[in-house]
Amino acid sequence: MHFSTSHQFKAKVEIMFVWFFWSLLTLPEATGTNAGVNVKLTQKGLEYGRQIGIASIQQKLRTIHVPDISGTERVDPIGKVQYSFTGMQIVNLGLPQSSLGLVPGTGVSLSIDNAFISLHGNWRVKYLRIIKDSGSFDLAVSELSISTTIAVMSDDTGRPSVSMTNCAATVGRVSIKFHGGASWLYNLFSSFINKALRDALQKQICPLVADSIADMNPHLKTLNVLARVDKYAEIEYSMVASPAISSTSIDLGLKGEFYNIGQHKEPPFSPTPFSLPSEDTSMLYIGVSAFTANSAGFVYHSAGALSLNITDDMIPSGSPLRLNTGTFGVFIPQIAKMYPGLMMQLLVKTEKEPILTFESNNVTVQASSTVTAYAIQPNSTLSPLFVLNLGGSVSARVYVTELKLAGAVTLNEIYMSLAKSYVGPFQVTSLDNIFKMILKVTVIPKVNARLEEGYPLPAIGKMQLVNTQLQVLKDYLLIGTDVQFKG
Repeated sequence: MHFSTSHQFKAKVEIMFVWFFWSLLTLPEATGTNAGVNVKLTQKGLEYGRQIGIASIQQKLRTIHVPDISGTERVDPIGKVQYSFTGMQIVNLGLPQSSLGLVPGTGVSLSIDNAFISLHGNWRVKYLRIIKDSGSFDLAVSELSISTTIAVMSDDTGRPSVSMTNCAATVGRVSIKFHGGASWLYNLFSSFINKALRDALQKQICPLVADSIADMNPHLKTLNVLARVDKYAEIEYSMVASPAISSTSIDLGLKGEFYNIGQHKEPPFSPTPFSLPSEDTSMLYIGVSAFTANSAGFVYHSAGALSLNITDDMIPSGSPLRLNTGTFGVFIPQIAKMYPGLMMQLLVKTEKEPILTFESNNVTVQASSTVTAYAIQPNSTLSPLFVLNLGGSVSARVYVTELKLAGAVTLNEIYMSLAKSYVGPFQVTSLDNIFKMILKVTVIPKVNARLEEGYPLPAIGKMQLVNTQLQVLKDYLLIGTDVQFKG
């Protein structure tokens, strides 16, 4: 089964830069718990992050402020020469070559080569006490290189934070073209401004790169570590271990477990370890295990949310089968005799949590419930008629919509047995067709309406999934997607 979507957004550079660090979050210590959700960030994803990150750093470097430079030098045979270089502004800056690398088991390295900066400024000199001269100059810095290492850690909320651990910036060549003034002064200026500019640039570059990396942290804090689903449930996406960093991808495990709101009670089953395939056609792969889906069933069952009162007004008006003692009296005559002409009500509720199974291209759900039938007396009191044990299976279709995993189910078959009768013995098999119809027109639509609302996937900020595909594999769902950020 596949679902694809294509949304195009113009993204802010600062927001987009953070996305490839989303998969680097880690907690201070691994818990040893198996993951319910696995995530793989591929080389394609890292390349996207590199492009956006370089754009962010380039914007930050454009804010470099080159201070005015002044001083006095003795020049034979003139004597003392007072000089100043003022108003230096960056007019062009480029980072044409860069690479983002994974250091297995360690972190992320970023290198920039053959960068260039062009500046324009003014010069002024005074010598022989009374002679003044001035003009402008253009300065080109080339063969500029920057290398840095980015560390990832966890803040006190379990969300990721990033920082620069080391940085080196090297200015290669500096060339100057002067305009105006006496030409004999130019060689004098060249040596002064060359050294001064190197020092000024090399002092500012690494702090600005560090600022650019630190700017990601407010966006990383938007990670939905605990995502509210509805009034019953929330899902936790905290890390269960440190990320596994290889030379080609970043793999990490998220808890991926549903809980009742405010009550983090563990279910009577645990995640089964699973690994994502080595695919790399998408930026990001998310594997959602059957454990995650089944923890949802456990939560909703525990909350009593998997129950439904069915009344006649929920059955289509055109149906010949009505929820009254007359209809059921055809199959169970004693009902019509004991409770003639009364409307009925059915209470369907789960006896234990439903179990979802993922097989190749197939999702099935096994559910065990009871159905209690009541006759509604004229004074609205309920008289119990019988209790049935109801089992069955449904097929499910799952898909991704925006940042949610959604689905729909269809009823395959049901199995019934009599648990208790208040009207005497009867043949349960005679009710197969009527109950299958009732479930199809009442219970299944309610279930599908909730499934259509979807359940949140792990996300940062205004992240959007693009070109998304979903596959049902053995024991988990595999979502392959590209990523964009809404500005």
